[in-house]
Amino acid sequence: MQAEIISVGTEITLGQITNTNARYLADQLRQLMIEAPWQTNVDDDPTRIKQSLAVASQRAQLIFICGGLGPTEDDRTMAAVGEFLGRDLCLDESYWQEVKATLELRSISTTVNPKNVRQAYYLAGATPLKNPTGLALGTYLKDQDHTYVVLPGPPREFTAMVRESLLPYLKRDFGTGREIFSTLLHFVGRPESLLMSELLSLNLDQRIVVTSYVQPDEIQVRATIHNVKKEEAHRLMKDTLIKIKQKEAGYYIGKGEGMSLAKALVKTLRKKGLKITGAESLTGGLFQATLCSVPGASEVFDGGFVTYAASAKEHLIGVPKETVSEFGVVSKETARAMAIGCQKVMGADVGLSFTGVAGPDSLEGQPAGTVWLGLAIKGQPTITKRLFLPGQTRQAVRQQSVQEGMRLAYNTLL
Repeated sequence: MQAEIISVGTEITLGQITNTNARYLADQLRQLMIEAPWQTNVDDDPTRIKQSLAVASQRAQLIFICGGLGPTEDDRTMAAVGEFLGRDLCLDESYWQEVKATLELRSISTTVNPKNVRQAYYLAGATPLKNPTGLALGTYLKDQDHTYVVLPGPPREFTAMVRESLLPYLKRDFGTGREIFSTLLHFVGRPESLLMSELLSLNLDQRIVVTSYVQPDEIQVRATIHNVKKEEAHRLMKDTLIKIKQKEAGYYIGKGEGMSLAKALVKTLRKKGLKITGAESLTGGLFQATLCSVPGASEVFDGGFVTYAASAKEHLIGVPKETVSEFGVVSKETARAMAIGCQKVMGADVGLSFTGVAGPDSLEGQPAGTVWLGLAIKGQPTITKRLFLPGQTRQAVRQQSVQEGMRLAYNTLL
């Protein structure tokens, strides 16, 4: 079984947004042993949508058309698919009543826009797919030798519809009965090429397939097992994880969907009953914002400091003026004083500091990408660490500094 994913949207073809839907859907299909070797982007023009469908119908049996189901004039996907297949569009009257009730409940306007009725239409003879988080219906249609699936474009709606409404049909009609066992692993602070080289050197069982994905703040590695009985697969996965965790102890942060270094750090602090605070210069509050994005962060974080200027470091957290004058803002001495100062002022167990040069210009003779971290933990010697991140954008330097700071705190606490 081979599939094609057609992503509709002028904003995609113009490069204005990143097409995350195709990646998500292809991964779901992979887990069902369905190949998706063709992925096409097309703008909102109905003629080109139909041309894409004609090409896809020649080479794939399962065809997904994603996007363009909204109420505006440029949302013409459902009509284009209907014209291509020679099928009328049917109004789901009960669903339209639900849409109107939802819009009224949201108090979007005193009068519901009649054009929203477009979102309650589906292809004649098809099964409508309910939208768990949005308004537009999807469509699941078996048409002779082909199956056509029409899905909404907004990622939040798309992923929810695929997960909750579509997958049961795909499993029923295209499931092979073969189980796939997969685990997603998360690593921070290791280049992808080096990480994968080290994992390959472990001589893992040949039934384990390991693939990597570069993310902005981490490297994700997926370990997958095909066609192995459940008990044996669990044993293989357990043995594999033990080997990987031992090899990459300083860089492995956890497994599972939705795992992040910030979540791992918050979990560790909660388990130990500790409070953390921060003093940030070049990162400008990014560490604290990242930490507070984790549910339950309030149990481990009461507050912190953005000490961008030298005077703020002195007045807010007590960094000695002489330290900055003698060693400069970008120094291990200042990083150390910042970590101790914020910890003391907040009465926290852990103080983490960030100071450096985000760029693009140098500072105090230090090139862009020079960063110092400080970590003060009650009862332990204060740690400082230098990072050098040359050739990175300003935002990349800030993001990597936060990740390395959290990794330093996480590994030290472990």
